[in-house]
Amino acid sequence: MTHPIKDIALSIGFDACGLAKAEPLDEDALYLNEWISKGYHGSMSYLERNFAKRCDPTLLVPGCKTVIVLLLNYYPTETQNPVAPQIARYAYSQTDYHTVIKRKLSILEEQLKQMYGNDVINKDYQHSFVDSAPVLERRWAQKAGLGWIGKNKQLIHPSLGSYVFIASLMINLELEEYDQPIPARCGKCTKCIDACPTKALLHNGMDARKCISYLTIENKNDIPEEYRPLLNNKIIGCDICGDVCPWNKKWAKAHHHPELEANEEVIQWGKAKWQNLSPSDYKTYFNHSSIGRAGYDKLKRNIIQSEN
Repeated sequence: MTHPIKDIALSIGFDACGLAKAEPLDEDALYLNEWISKGYHGSMSYLERNFAKRCDPTLLVPGCKTVIVLLLNYYPTETQNPVAPQIARYAYSQTDYHTVIKRKLSILEEQLKQMYGNDVINKDYQHSFVDSAPVLERRWAQKAGLGWIGKNKQLIHPSLGSYVFIASLMINLELEEYDQPIPARCGKCTKCIDACPTKALLHNGMDARKCISYLTIENKNDIPEEYRPLLNNKIIGCDICGDVCPWNKKWAKAHHHPELEANEEVIQWGKAKWQNLSPSDYKTYFNHSSIGRAGYDKLKRNIIQSEN
């Protein structure tokens, strides 16, 4: 479906845009409630808060009628030194992707106001989101026709793969037509499930407590000893389930966003540089990056415990 909103979003620099009707996500609410009740969310207690708003954008942003969903490709042109402790590709850039996307969302918001009037935005509530609020972003991306949620629980775009950031903008404008969801295209493939070293991926869901990304980012305590040998030298996040996905092998292409260019010095670091990382080094290299959100102590913990 073509629409002026999409044209604006692409002109700003987003790689894809979809439009979904704002409505309660009743099936997701049932699934999420059961998932949380099993304790699969681990220490991510924030998932329990604002539950109703998380599953209904009209409660999160009163007056919301449309969810604009946007994708930004972050697949890098370079890869990290293979002998060094590994960080996930999303964290390669010198600038935190939240900052990059929020700038683009702000531009999109202003252009929409010019086109549709100031009332298109409910200025009394937060209305733009980049993985920082109670929004089921992957589900909205799927509903907006931008892909499907794969067995690795990531959004898979049919021509970009899964190395994409997801953002959303909720507006008080009802459209005559909306994009339609794309059915899942994973078929019988289970490469991501088979490749997960900690067996976090299940055929009917995911146990986040075992996920390497959770263990190295969300987890506030020491990494359980039984998982340390399985970290595969990962210290921030994990790309294993994405790397083995056939859709990424076929479609993932290097991004063209200067703001997301990798910190070339950091990705060339060897093992010793990471092991000897000082607080001043951390501040110099990561103060404005996504890694800066982890904190020095957690990063050092991960470096040490991933070696065991």
